[in-house]
Amino acid sequence: MKRIVAQPLTDEAFAPFGDVLHASGSPDKMINQGLCGRHHDRARMDFGPDGRAGISIFNAEKRDLPYTLDLVERHPEGSQAFIPMTLEPFLVIVAEDDGGKPSNIQAFITSPGQGINLLRNTWHGVLTPLSTPGFFAVVDRIGDTPNLEEFPLEPILVTAE
Repeated sequence: MKRIVAQPLTDEAFAPFGDVLHASGSPDKMINQGLCGRHHDRARMDFGPDGRAGISIFNAEKRDLPYTLDLVERHPEGSQAFIPMTLEPFLVIVAEDDGGKPSNIQAFITSPGQGINLLRNTWHGVLTPLSTPGFFAVVDRIGDTPNLEEFPLEPILVTAE
């Protein structure tokens, strides 16, 4: 079985696939009488011409490492952001597109307080929390056209080292 090692999630490594959502560094501006730092416009959200933004709450089952990956998916009509509702890390799996098929699969482990925004049409693994509860706010496209494409894989073992 093929094996990949999950790396720490960084802005630079994840940039081809989407945005890392976090509140590190200096805020862009202070609001609420100087008591709240606003880290402004952190994601390239895309809902397509016929979609609108929607916020859903996901409750995903905990997974363990090593993790067997056998399916990736993508959303051709819009981006998808995952914002954890706890400070626990989760596993993020992404892949490049090679003529309509996923290739060069990569895995990342978030740090506490990080979320992600997947760009439109980015191959990715399913939501994979590494602890309970697996609560996430998900911001993605709501519309009448299909927005899910799945691709089964030969099993790949994802490890932490």
